[in-house]
Amino acid sequence: MEYKEIATPSRTKEILKKYGFSFKKSLGQNFLTEPNILRNIVFAADLSEKTNVIEVGPGIGALTEHLARYAKQVLAFEIDGRLIEVLDETMEPYPNVTVINEDVLKADLVTVTKEIFEEDLPIKVVANLPYYITTPIMMHFLESNLDVAEMVVMMQKEVGDRITAQPSTKAYGSLSIAVQYYMEASVAFIVPKTAFVPQPNVDSAIIKLVRRQTPAVTVTNERAFFKLTKAAFNQRRKTLWNNLLATYGKEEETKERLTVALSVAGIDPKRRGETLSLQEFADLSNALAEVKIN
Repeated sequence: MEYKEIATPSRTKEILKKYGFSFKKSLGQNFLTEPNILRNIVFAADLSEKTNVIEVGPGIGALTEHLARYAKQVLAFEIDGRLIEVLDETMEPYPNVTVINEDVLKADLVTVTKEIFEEDLPIKVVANLPYYITTPIMMHFLESNLDVAEMVVMMQKEVGDRITAQPSTKAYGSLSIAVQYYMEASVAFIVPKTAFVPQPNVDSAIIKLVRRQTPAVTVTNERAFFKLTKAAFNQRRKTLWNNLLATYGKEEETKERLTVALSVAGIDPKRRGETLSLQEFADLSNALAEVKIN
């Protein structure tokens, strides 16, 4: 039996009209209407019968149907209850798709995946992420106990630039470090804003993240490491020294300990946070732990 692709302008319009669906700006709903882009996303994700996939925000199922054709099983989290009825129809040909009407940020990912996925296969996250909540969703996956092998996710190009940024660039910041600590990040390709309904204001990027076998750097305390990286970018124009004082305190004893830690790590306090590599942040974090600052 032949099925009409969901991701064409005419089919998308037909489905939306049938269900009287109106877009909710608050949920960042932008539906792709270009099948070739969806095929390229699936290609970038390198899916097979030996892969289970999690999707966030399936919408009317445009990407979901492509995932279903290649992956063993697809688990899709859709927060908008109005779309569940639509997905029941559009995903009817794909028995390997399970849609859950739940906010992914509130989901116990380990428990849910154990319940849904019948086989213990590598898990990949492939999704067109809602722009307004891209970072929290990504960090939810990265910081969960769920073993995610790869993520191939669409986001605003600007956020993609920040995630893949290298030191001493304008886009480099605490988000770059947080993601690159866990994953190897690269830009797969750019998606023009014209490929969506409704059309967003900016172009998008497909970012590919591959889980590192061990974190990029070795740190004594992960929580303290991420606190430090956030502190360093607190006010980008300020020196590392001023940002550290703002976070850890300006007492004389704290200043003395910070001075020792910076010296041990071999970092000039006059530098700005954006010039430090992941390794330098790790060295400084470990030095701070030595002088009892966390």
